[in-house]
Amino acid sequence: MAALLFPAVAAAHGFGRLYNLPVPFWLYAWGAASALLLSFLLVGYFAAAPTGSAPPAASRDLSHSGTARALRRALPALRLLSLLLLLLCIATGLFGNRDPYRNFSMTFFWVVFALGGTYLTALVGDFYAALNPWRVMTATLGRLWHGYGRGRLRYPEQLGDWPALALYLGFIWFELFGHGKPFSLAAMLLGYSAINLLGVGLVGTRAWFRHGEFFALFLRLTGLLAPLDCRAAEAAGERGRLGLRLPFAGLLQQRPEHLSAVVFVLAMLSTTAFDGLRATQWWVRLFWADPTGLVTALAGSRPMLAYAALRPWYIAWETLWLLAAPFAYFGAYLACLLLARRLAGSSRPLRELALDFGYSLLPIALVYHLTHYATLILTQGRKLVSLASDPFGWDWDLFGTALLFRAPFLPGMGVVWHAQVGLILCGHIASVYLAHRIALRVLPTRRQALLSQLPMLVLMVALTVAGLWILAQPLTVERMR
Repeated sequence: MAALLFPAVAAAHGFGRLYNLPVPFWLYAWGAASALLLSFLLVGYFAAAPTGSAPPAASRDLSHSGTARALRRALPALRLLSLLLLLLCIATGLFGNRDPYRNFSMTFFWVVFALGGTYLTALVGDFYAALNPWRVMTATLGRLWHGYGRGRLRYPEQLGDWPALALYLGFIWFELFGHGKPFSLAAMLLGYSAINLLGVGLVGTRAWFRHGEFFALFLRLTGLLAPLDCRAAEAAGERGRLGLRLPFAGLLQQRPEHLSAVVFVLAMLSTTAFDGLRATQWWVRLFWADPTGLVTALAGSRPMLAYAALRPWYIAWETLWLLAAPFAYFGAYLACLLLARRLAGSSRPLRELALDFGYSLLPIALVYHLTHYATLILTQGRKLVSLASDPFGWDWDLFGTALLFRAPFLPGMGVVWHAQVGLILCGHIASVYLAHRIALRVLPTRRQALLSQLPMLVLMVALTVAGLWILAQPLTVERMR
């Protein structure tokens, strides 16, 4: 029981044994903080103010290129494939092998779609908007049911993206506490399909897939980082857009429309950080070792002696922190902006500043996601080649690949750790640059823009050090005695 409660390694980070850092952690923390400070000074000195109030446009329109025309011709087949893959995930989850490692649904949905799809979107843009299987499903129903896609109610603008945020937090809860079985995944996908069908029927296709379907919002935000501006047609008669732009330029071209979108961005960041934090011994000991004595006072005995009774309370405690984390981050974000507003002497409303800088945090959210989960693509994602021949785990070999790439691949742990450090640092530097460019656009003088970014720099340093600390904990902690 102790070995299960107090693991020395977090599987979410892709490591299978203890790893001692090449140098003490404090050196990494000081090095990363110094690099951020130097980047801030360089950006403040060299970054030029935009020539106008409008953000930069895409540098090249590819909507009429041969590539765009070929993609439009392939779109019906790709949409059909997307829907069939969703149905296959549900079928294999319901009727396939109970072993998660032999079931197609677990590897395809969690690793290929949820992880690989996110990273591919950051490279090539929001292709999911055109291939969304739930949108294909509701569009098909709309052809059979006249008026279904128009909805019955007008979507309240003040509701913003709160429905997508609620579903996203529910999804993360399922990922962390849903036991990770093929059948439970299939049940979740069926339930989520029903929610999408109901949502479109209530508020219409356009409003639901913009504000309610959280995968659509998550990947649309991720696509803003991509060098390709890929936008799908949202209504009949419209044509999608394909443009070429500088990496991260999409974060300067667009701005959140509602504070709920800012909280969603912070949820993308905070839920990943929480997932890493809850795998550390420090977090587990906080409840089960009970250093404050509060749990012992409530339970009447030491927590470990009342494990069966306290386990539901532990899940509830973690759930509370999971749901509170985005709003705690939002509070820190607003506090930094309030201080920035005072330092800059700006009269711009705090709400407007929160919307102005909301997307500047997206590079941090992406690199947190990469550092925590990308190794799963190497360890489990490659097994999709063999699972394609045996999706149900019934010892089939449909395509002759059932025995290929079954062994995981993982680079040396030193390589992984240094790659993680580099990614976290690069993501924060990108956010520092973007935030400064936005400050130059919304504040009247260069001096005000520079002063306004001092609190944001402190926030970036804190997030960098916290991210590195979370990554280092499963590697350096000793087993509990």
